[in-house]
Amino acid sequence: MSVDVVILAAGQGSRMKSNLPKVLHKVGGKAMVQHVIDAASHMVDVKTHVVIGHGAALVRESLAGQTLNFALQAEQKGTGHAVAQAMPSVAEDSVVLVLYGDVPLTQPETMNQMVELAKQDNFALLTVNLNDPTGYGRIVRNAEGDVIAIVEHKDATAEQHLINEVNTGILAVKSCYLREWLPKLSSENAQGEYYLTDIIAMAAGQGLVIKTIQPDAEEEVQGVNNRIQLAELERWYQLQQAEQLMLSGATLADPKRIDVRGNVNCGQDIILDINIVFEGEVTLGDNVVIEPNCYLKNCTIGTGSHIKANTLIEDSIIGEACDIGPFARLRPGTLLANNAKIGNFVETKKAIVGEGSKINHLSYIGDAILGKNVNVGAGTITCNYDGVNKSTTEIADNAFIGSNTALVAPVKVGKMATVGAGSTISRDVEEAELAITRAKQLSFNNWKRPTKLTKEN
Repeated sequence: MSVDVVILAAGQGSRMKSNLPKVLHKVGGKAMVQHVIDAASHMVDVKTHVVIGHGAALVRESLAGQTLNFALQAEQKGTGHAVAQAMPSVAEDSVVLVLYGDVPLTQPETMNQMVELAKQDNFALLTVNLNDPTGYGRIVRNAEGDVIAIVEHKDATAEQHLINEVNTGILAVKSCYLREWLPKLSSENAQGEYYLTDIIAMAAGQGLVIKTIQPDAEEEVQGVNNRIQLAELERWYQLQQAEQLMLSGATLADPKRIDVRGNVNCGQDIILDINIVFEGEVTLGDNVVIEPNCYLKNCTIGTGSHIKANTLIEDSIIGEACDIGPFARLRPGTLLANNAKIGNFVETKKAIVGEGSKINHLSYIGDAILGKNVNVGAGTITCNYDGVNKSTTEIADNAFIGSNTALVAPVKVGKMATVGAGSTISRDVEEAELAITRAKQLSFNNWKRPTKLTKEN
């Protein structure tokens, strides 16, 4: 039996105090609604419907390129009304799983459990017990413990307010039942809305078995209504990411001071210090050490490499046993072979750096190809841009580039060549040559240093 996932994402989220639709606010660097879509995608034979309303164009744009069906809820008339907007595109014989774009961390395992219950002709309902259930719909059971209704907080009696088992809003049921029940919903309630929760009483009245399950963690069903709740969920999410890193073989100096905004695949015996941010797809080999305050995005760090403090690495591949930083910036297209070294205040961009080569201090190496065991002195710059076009600098094996050198691309430096300090190189340097461009030093005796002029009164 196929599965139709209906994600409700039409609300304005006025308490967020934002022009951005609530479901597009991010947890772990990813829009909340995208978390829900990704979790649902783990199921087999699934079609995903996103009900949009407030900021519909922005939501569509954010989710572009994915196989999704969008249903427009032009007027926000409640959750029952929202689900009804998706029903014309739902299969005649399927299980409908209702999820929420502002409840981002529901796990695929929980979703699968609910779908399997619904396939067996049950009504599957996700509930949670809260110490403070204020604001939530209460789960009402009969004397035998069967669920017979959900009563919204504003409509609940004083006795029902004492119930701490609450509705998460997440449910699964066969589509044929929804087609029967949704047209029967009424807006005669405190909110004047069509509550999806009213179908519980209809299901109970027809004798349909209502089975409840609960998530492993309360945060799995925690919704976001304001930025305080967003921050709370972010911290919980990041702690889960930190725990996964530790279980995979990484030692974290402080699990509360690391952020993962994507996926990190790590080897064993990795050392991660504080305030490290991972974004996108990052792979860390065995025995990698990353010092404090580093940012790594879409990169691979080879076994035994050491990333020193305050280093930024983006869209780059780092070989084994490399030494990088502190205060280095590796921009997209950087490729370091094994045992390469990038020192403090060095910036690279589209640079291929050969095995054992060193760029130790205060240099910019962009659009460059360096061979093996090249030594680049402090203050060296590859002048790769003429204002219109980018050109390449090539430095062959074992070449030595003296400090404060400008290499004006396109230019080649041959094997074993040496460039003297302070040179501006605009022509190729042949193998084993010494190239030097340096103005003649002039010295003047009896030179008088300037003195400060006295202000006239």
